[in-house]
Amino acid sequence: MDAGLIAPVVIAAALVIRTAIAELRAPGTTRATWAFTHDPAAVAAGITVTGVAALSGGGWPSLAWGLLAGALTGHLVHQARHRRR
Repeated sequence: MDAGLIAPVVIAAALVIRTAIAELRAPGTTRATWAFTHDPAAVAAGITVTGVAALSGGGWPSLAWGLLAGALTGHLVHQARHRRR
């Protein structure tokens, strides 16, 4: 495995484990955590960030960081849009 892939994979695994632990403590929290995947604006923002990072020319590590950054951006956009209501 390329050394540049280790950090984003570990961070993604930590986020998945955190989601699983939260689900065990309070059932239904996973649905709320991953609700950004059904928000068109959040998905568009995530895809944009992923595309920009992936096209930066770093190979697989830039794609892995792009996917992580895109998911986090989508989550933040979703939170920002739904806290104003």
